[in-house]
Amino acid sequence: MRNSQPKPTVERTVLERFPAGGPRGQWPAEARAAQERRQGVPARVVMDLASDSFLVIVEKPVPSAA
Repeated sequence: MRNSQPKPTVERTVLERFPAGGPRGQWPAEARAAQERRQGVPARVVMDLASDSFLVIVEKPVPSAA
């Protein structure tokens, strides 16, 4: 039985972490992601449930070793 893990197709880089319990009405992670997008960086926000924080990440494709 082979136990081979699939290789990731994208590489994720965390630009910044923000606590989930931020001030009401403020979205600092979304603001940071928007700032990055204005500079041409395809940033987005994801939730890390284990640390209860929002992460601003950038994903880039990993070239396949064919």
